Amino acid sequence: MGQVWLAQQTDPVRREVALKLLRVGLYDSSVLQRFQYERQTLAMMDHPSIAKVFDAGATSDGQPYIVMEHVPGKPITLHCDESRLGIRERLNLFVQVCEGVQHAHQKAIIHRDLKPANILVIEVDGKPTPRIIDFGLAKALSTDVGGATLFTQAGVSVGTPGFMSPEQADPGMADVDTRTDVYSLGVVLYVLLTGALPFEDKPGMTRPLSEVLRQVREEDPPRPSRSVLDRGEAAGPAAESRGMRPAQLVRLLEGDLDRIALKAVERDRNHRYGTPSELAADVGRYLRHEAIAARPASVGYRLRKYARRHRVGVTVAAGLALLLLGFAGMQAVELRRTARERDRANRITDFMTRMFKVSSPSESRGNSVTAREILDRASTEIRSGLAHDPRSQGQMMFTMGTVYRDLGLYVRARDLLEQASGVQRDSLGADSPETLASENALADTMAQSGRQADAEVLARRSLASARRVLGPRHRVTIEAMHVYSAILAIQGRYSEAESLAREALDTSLAEFGATDPDVIRYRSGLASRLADLGRLPDAEKLTREALEAQRTTLGPEHPETLQLMNNLAALLGDQGRLGEAETIQRDVVEIERRIFGPDHIETVLSTGNLSNYLSDQGKYAEAEPMLRDVLAANRRMLGAEHPETLRVMGNLVNTLSGERRYEEAEKLQRETIEMTSRGLGSTHPWVGMGYYNLACIKALEGKRDEALAALRQSLDHGMSPRTVREIAGDEELKSLHGDPRFEAMVAEALKRLPDKQ
Repeated sequence: MGQVWLAQQTDPVRREVALKLLRVGLYDSSVLQRFQYERQTLAMMDHPSIAKVFDAGATSDGQPYIVMEHVPGKPITLHCDESRLGIRERLNLFVQVCEGVQHAHQKAIIHRDLKPANILVIEVDGKPTPRIIDFGLAKALSTDVGGATLFTQAGVSVGTPGFMSPEQADPGMADVDTRTDVYSLGVVLYVLLTGALPFEDKPGMTRPLSEVLRQVREEDPPRPSRSVLDRGEAAGPAAESRGMRPAQLVRLLEGDLDRIALKAVERDRNHRYGTPSELAADVGRYLRHEAIAARPASVGYRLRKYARRHRVGVTVAAGLALLLLGFAGMQAVELRRTARERDRANRITDFMTRMFKVSSPSESRGNSVTAREILDRASTEIRSGLAHDPRSQGQMMFTMGTVYRDLGLYVRARDLLEQASGVQRDSLGADSPETLASENALADTMAQSGRQADAEVLARRSLASARRVLGPRHRVTIEAMHVYSAILAIQGRYSEAESLAREALDTSLAEFGATDPDVIRYRSGLASRLADLGRLPDAEKLTREALEAQRTTLGPEHPETLQLMNNLAALLGDQGRLGEAETIQRDVVEIERRIFGPDHIETVLSTGNLSNYLSDQGKYAEAEPMLRDVLAANRRMLGAEHPETLRVMGNLVNTLSGERRYEEAEKLQRETIEMTSRGLGSTHPWVGMGYYNLACIKALEGKRDEALAALRQSLDHGMSPRTVREIAGDEELKSLHGDPRFEAMVAEALKRLPDKQ
């Protein structure tokens, strides 16, 4: 009907605008009337999701024009696909579109041509924002707007095939209302969910328009999940652009999203949503995990929705209920199978009941019994309590062992995980998924408790078995890659660790999708390996991606979210952005003190990190007492030669050196070197780093020969590639610059670095 030009407005403000002109030669009365109406409808509307009109008029030869907001965006479907937005992000954007259309309806305007090309997305303050354009086919709900009457000729279909409603596709029906726009919105939603129209032509086949319109009028579209399933491999790109595999997309669409989309595109408009706001409200209910209006609200359905909204509370309550009563309920099912399974359920029920039983009044302290006390009681009694049911015994040992590990109680965790893997190996076999999962957890616990050599042997063996028996894409195999990668990094084998971490991330991403909790964890693991190699910007980018996904998936105060915040702060500190690192780390410590308590291992570790950033900024008076408290806590909880204890000792050395207390710093550094050599081996990079710190102390004292001797020892013992690259520019070694011996050592060290590092 018209042409749209990009133009420059010079008065009263200078800006780019869209100039819509009625096409020359089309000045018949109906077109002019429609164009005149569009000018008036746009001027009536004021909503952030609707393109604004700035001016209107006619040229000197009488050609009508409208000056509108220039929207330099992309169609909503293209924007979502190119940005790889997940389903939730697409739905949030769609709700804004519905709100804009609802605003038009409140002004008595129906759009009648809603489609992705007329819904553009632009970035406003870094956030995607939709703009609805082209009200050229709009129709007034009232019979008169500004004195002009708009009409639709009988026998003429107005709209875009594929997006027009059944009543628009019927030339004999002139009665079109707001539910027409609801239908078109439903088709847009369908495409956002599936990547295809409800009635999609097969590749290479084009049907006549009459057949397309007949299908819209007479047939019901398939469920969105069925559309994805029927397309098979052809749905792969659409699913990938939504951050998942086709099978995952089908599972996500089944249920509520299927029902919402189908209600919006009902052939009978009496069964559709009555308004865009009703459609948006149901989408909002889905996003908030509430019962939607598009399906019968049975008691079971409402209970599932309630549980999803209150996941943490329900999980805790359900966990306690299952521990006490779940096995008894399961017993009723097992009774219908075999007497052996019935006895097994009875044994488990008895054990779980004893787990929560307080044996004497002196133990109860009134009504207060802590979860740690329950866990300790169960871990002590589990060998005898489930002795006749090794399968359940092994699983319970594994579960309790991982809980102890996450609490930072590594000795107790290691004991239970060793028992679990032994029981499972005897009852299920050495290569069962359960046994291999326990070995993964045991290797990880060994590494965290300082038993690096044992951890490496077990992790390597477990990974080889998992690859051989379960295949490279099994979740247990991928977890084994992740664990082994972390252990290799502790041993200073950074290139091997990075390669394995990348394999774990790529494989899990292809199998489970970007929002899977394990995938987020593996993304963080690869970031740590890149940091080990000195690729800090790449590591920061990956960590920020993982942190954003973790906040969305698990919440801002989940332990894994806090761990990622720790990692991000460390990366910022390594890049010299110490103020940013300190701010993030203070937030972490405050949350962990409130949630875990001041004596929890995670709180202690995070406090140590904070003290390090303070020291690096020269805030020694605040950092030193904090570091000494952390060091005492580490020695108490982890042991004097645990890697984390040794790391804190090194940080305290740096602080003492910064305070120019060189004698104390040197004494503590030599003690650290000796303990690191004994605990991690004389070839571990941390030993080299210890001698490097010693060289810095001697250089600051002005003892050049002793500094060069310590630097030679550091290079001979090996250091991370990142540290080697930083030697030449280290301010603490400034007094050595220009010394031929120093320059030769640095050149030799850089030459020995492998190219890929």
